[in-house]
Amino acid sequence: MSTTQFSALPRTATVSTTPYDVGLPVLRLVLGLIMAVHGTQKLFQWFDGPGIKGTGMFFGKAGYPAGEAMATIAGLSETLGGLGLILGLFTPLAAAAVVGVMINAISVKWAGAVLGREGVEFESLIIAAAVTIALTGPGRFALDRFVPVLRNHRLAYGFLALTSAVVLAGLVLLLRD
Repeated sequence: MSTTQFSALPRTATVSTTPYDVGLPVLRLVLGLIMAVHGTQKLFQWFDGPGIKGTGMFFGKAGYPAGEAMATIAGLSETLGGLGLILGLFTPLAAAAVVGVMINAISVKWAGAVLGREGVEFESLIIAAAVTIALTGPGRFALDRFVPVLRNHRLAYGFLALTSAVVLAGLVLLLRD
């Protein structure tokens, strides 16, 4: 009878928490909440939002065809992207959804100003935060750790998701009058 040799390593390996493990969830939570609130304003009139009809009229005036359909797409992108960021679930895609919506928001709002009421500094900051999360990954405290393909974040995942966001946002912008 042979005996099986086991490693002398302790049963529980200790993994130290890094600053990224603490900081990334904070960024994901804040950005995700902001986006989810904006999305539910569009979809359900929550938080004094205009709902699908009101947002659809805005999209129609901004030159988008099928304003209510576009409002639904934007609302779902913001809500699901925000929730994905909060949970750290499908993080590259969630961040890409936010980037795509914000590219269109800047396009609609842009009047040549960066700062002030007609400025795009808020939207630019949201894009920068979402790009950062897409490229760095969600950190250790995220549901992506339970998704085999996303368990170990790779820079390529972020690049692919962001490239898709830019291409799709560009296609949507081509639909505008």
